[in-house]
Amino acid sequence: MSHQQPYSHHSGLSYPLGATIQPDGVNFSIYARRATGIDLLLFDHVDAPTPSQVIPLDPQHNRTHDYWHVAVAGIGPGQIYAYHAHGPWRPDAGLRFDHHKVLLDPYSRGVAMPSHYDREAAVNPGDNTGVALKSVVIDPRVYDWEGDRPLHRPYAETIIYEMHVRGFTRHPSSGVTPERRGTYAGLVEKIPYLQALGITAVELLPIFQFDPLDAPRGRVNYWGYSPMTFFAPHIQYSVSQDAQGALDEFRDMVKALHRAGIEVILDVVYNHTAEGSHLGPTFCYRGLANDDYYILEKNQALYANYSGTGNTLNGNNTIVRRMILDSLRYWVREMHVDGFRFDLASILSRDEQGAPMLNPPVLWDIDKDPVLAGAKLIAEAWDAGGLYQVGNFIGDYWKEWNGRFRDDVRAFVKSDPGMTEAVASRFFASPDIYGHKGREPEQNINFITCHDGFTLNDLVSYNDKHNLANGEQNRDGEAHNLSWNCGWEGPSADPAIERLRQRQIKNLLTINLLALGVPMLSMGDEVRRTQFGNNNAYCQDNEVSWFDWTAPERHGDILRFVQKLNRLRLHLDAVIEGPHHLNLWQLLHSTRVQWHGVKLNQPDTSYTSHSLALTAWGRWAVFHMIFNAYWEPLSFEVPALPSVQHSDWRRIIDTALDSPLDFCEFPEAPTLSGQLYRAEARSVVVLACRRVDESD
Repeated sequence: MSHQQPYSHHSGLSYPLGATIQPDGVNFSIYARRATGIDLLLFDHVDAPTPSQVIPLDPQHNRTHDYWHVAVAGIGPGQIYAYHAHGPWRPDAGLRFDHHKVLLDPYSRGVAMPSHYDREAAVNPGDNTGVALKSVVIDPRVYDWEGDRPLHRPYAETIIYEMHVRGFTRHPSSGVTPERRGTYAGLVEKIPYLQALGITAVELLPIFQFDPLDAPRGRVNYWGYSPMTFFAPHIQYSVSQDAQGALDEFRDMVKALHRAGIEVILDVVYNHTAEGSHLGPTFCYRGLANDDYYILEKNQALYANYSGTGNTLNGNNTIVRRMILDSLRYWVREMHVDGFRFDLASILSRDEQGAPMLNPPVLWDIDKDPVLAGAKLIAEAWDAGGLYQVGNFIGDYWKEWNGRFRDDVRAFVKSDPGMTEAVASRFFASPDIYGHKGREPEQNINFITCHDGFTLNDLVSYNDKHNLANGEQNRDGEAHNLSWNCGWEGPSADPAIERLRQRQIKNLLTINLLALGVPMLSMGDEVRRTQFGNNNAYCQDNEVSWFDWTAPERHGDILRFVQKLNRLRLHLDAVIEGPHHLNLWQLLHSTRVQWHGVKLNQPDTSYTSHSLALTAWGRWAVFHMIFNAYWEPLSFEVPALPSVQHSDWRRIIDTALDSPLDFCEFPEAPTLSGQLYRAEARSVVVLACRRVDESD
C-alpha cells in the first residue's frame, strides 16, 4: 500500500553520510560537489515505475559545502530510496550528470534489485526508474551478536581457504536444501567440513553488492569483482533476497564461523566499480561526482584503466579515501569480519593522475586506523597497469600475496631448470624479497592457485587454457600458466598419467602448506576440483565453478592428505619458528637450518639441478625434507642423529606412495634404516624425529 500523504522533511545534517536512522525518521546525506541540484526519491516498492515522493534539495537549506542532506520524518528501516543528480553533461570536462538516471547512495547499507533489473537501461539515454537498483534504509544496530568478536588469530596460526559463497553449496550434490544452496546460510551448513579440513580462515570472494550482469551477453558475473556499493552485502547470496535479510544472514554466517574458530576475511575491490568504461552504465559514482571518484585520462571523457575493467577508483582523493575507510570500519564494527584481502591493491598507491606515490595516504590511513587494528590486511601487490610491488608494498601491517612463490614453485615442480635456489628461498619465507624490511616470516601469503587461473587439478592436467565457454574466443585469461599436463591434455584414462598427476598435486600441496609464511588453499583443490581447463571462469555460474560434493568421496585420499598436512603445519611452525616475535632475518639467523643436495651439506643450485633437501633443527623435534623434481629416482644422504638425544628418523610423508602410506602419523610412521633415502621421481619426502626427554 502506498503512502498517501507526503512525508514531512527539514534540512537535516551533512554527517554521517548515507541513510541514518533517527528517532523520528531518517537523515540522508550524499556528496556531490559539482551538482547543481539533487532529488531524493522515495519508493513504495522496488519495482515501482515512479517514486511515491520526490524531495528536491534546496541548495540554500539542504547543502553544506559539497554535501547535500535532508531529514525525512515518518520513515524507517526498509524504506527504498535513490537519487537524481542535476548538473552539466560535459564528459570532456569530466562531468557526467544525467538527471534521468536513478542513482544508488554510495553509502547504501542495503540494495534492492527489481525483478526486471536492466544494466543496459543505465547505459542508454532516458529514464530507467522501474528497472534500476535502489538503496534501502538499514539499521545495522538491530542484531544480537551474542558476545561475538573478531578472533584476531595470529598469522603464524593461520591457514586461509579462498572460497566462493555461492559456488561452495550451489551444486545439487551439496545436500543443502534448494532454497539455501549458494547462500550465506548454506555455507553455515558446511562449517563441519571446513573444521575437518583444518583451515583457520575463509577468504570470501567479493560479497559487496555487485552487478551480476557485468559479463558478456548471455552470461553472468560470477566472481563478483564488479562492486556497486562498498557497504551492502550481496543480496543474491541470501535466502530472503531482501536487504535486511542479507545483512542478518551474513552476520549469522560470521557468528557461526567464529564459533567454529574460523576467521572471516573479505576479498574487497576498492580499485574499480561496476560502471566500467566511458561506454558503461551510470549507477552511482559517475552520476554524482565523476571527476572525484575516478582517475581520468588527460582527455577527461576517458577513464584510466589500471584495473583492466574499464575504470580506476581514485583512492587517494579525499572523499574516496573517506569512503574506503568508512567501509572498512563498517565491516569490522558492524559485521565483525576479521580482515581483508585487497584486490589489485597497488592501484591504491596511485595519485589522482595515476602516478605511483611514495607514501600513498589511503594505504597509510588503513595501516594506522585504530578501528582496523588487529584486522588482517592482505595486499594483492600489483595492478593491471604494470605496477608490481611484491616485497615493496607500503605500510607496517600489510601482508602480501606472494606471486613469486606461486610461479617459482610451479616451475620447480614441473621440472623447469634453474629453479632450486629460488624454491629454497620461497620455502623459507622469501628472504630475498622480504628480508630487507625486517618483516616477520608471515609477511608473505603463499599460494599455488587461487580463483584466478587453473585449479590445482587443472594445473597438472592442461598445458593450455580452454576458455571458449566464456564467449571471448579464448582470448581472455592468462596464457603463461606454468602448468604441465603430465603427458595428456585434459582428463585421461591412463593409470600412469593419473598416478603422476596425483603425485604432482601432493608435491605442490606439501610445499605450499609446509613452507614458512601463511599458506592459502583455493576452494576444492583438496578434492581435485576441475574447471575443465578454464582458467578465467569469472562468468561461469554453473558446474564449471561450483564445488562438486561427490568429489570428497572420489578423491578422499587427497582430502585426507590435506587434512593431515594442515595439522602438521601448525606443529611445524612451532618447531621451526619458535618465538613468534622474531622477524625474518632474526629467525633465519637463530634457527638451525642445513641445506643439502643428494649429499649432505652440498646443495646443488646449478641450472641443471632439480633437487634439494633441508634439515630444520627445533627444540623438540627435527625435520628433514627432500624435494626431488627430477624425472628419475635419486638417493639422498640423511643426517645422522645423536642417539642419546633423538629418536630414530621416521617417514612422515612420501608423495610417491599411495594412501594411506603417503602420510603417516608419527607414532605409526615407519623408521628409517640406513643413512640413505631413495626419493622416487617427482616426489617430496618429510622425515621427522623427536628429541628424547632426558627425564624419561
